[in-house]
Amino acid sequence: MKMRKRVLLVDDQKLFVDSLRMVIDSRSEELEVVGVAYDGISALEMTTELEPDLVVLDVRMPNMDGVETIKLLKKSNPTLRVLMLTTFDDDEQVTQALGYGAVGYLLKDMAPDDLINAMRTATEENVQLSSSVIQKLLKQKNQEQITAEENKDNPSVDDTIGKVTPREADILHLIADGYNNNEIAEKLKIAVQTVKNRVSEMYFKFDVHDRLHLMRKAKELGFGRRTGT
Repeated sequence: MKMRKRVLLVDDQKLFVDSLRMVIDSRSEELEVVGVAYDGISALEMTTELEPDLVVLDVRMPNMDGVETIKLLKKSNPTLRVLMLTTFDDDEQVTQALGYGAVGYLLKDMAPDDLINAMRTATEENVQLSSSVIQKLLKQKNQEQITAEENKDNPSVDDTIGKVTPREADILHLIADGYNNNEIAEKLKIAVQTVKNRVSEMYFKFDVHDRLHLMRKAKELGFGRRTGT
């Protein structure tokens, strides 16, 4: 008899995740829900305890969001398969989650059978993406290519600037001007945690270890002193 794949569901919306568990239990013979966690911290503990084959992880949760959770999960267990699930087709979160090794990114409004099929596939090698997510990723990729093309003939611009996404550029402009994370989040109308995640990624991208050096790097690349921000 074929072993059922062990699944850990992680979502702070208890009604949704408990309903999803019942749907999987009643409709799937290949998946077994071995546990449900309601935040990222619990997910880390339960993953160690239960050793699931697949973690289905919500993006927006209290205490620790899905992006930070997958980062820590993959650090401790690089082979663990993690499927992101959310109500938001947010290109920033998509890029971050996939960058940390998510095998897919799906929206919660999918039909139950489609979700189950995606989970089944996610235990293998296929990357599952909602169509709206694919469109956003393609749009972002095109914008990055345009930015790189515009800057390739400018010798005063560091090669790294071609790797800066539009959202990172917005944040770098404000960092260069001395704004803190809360102020940046308010100006750009995004979550503070999103700003923190992007700043952490840019530490790695620019090989700096603190905000002061990131500010200096931003200024070297020509960011800051924008009008209308």
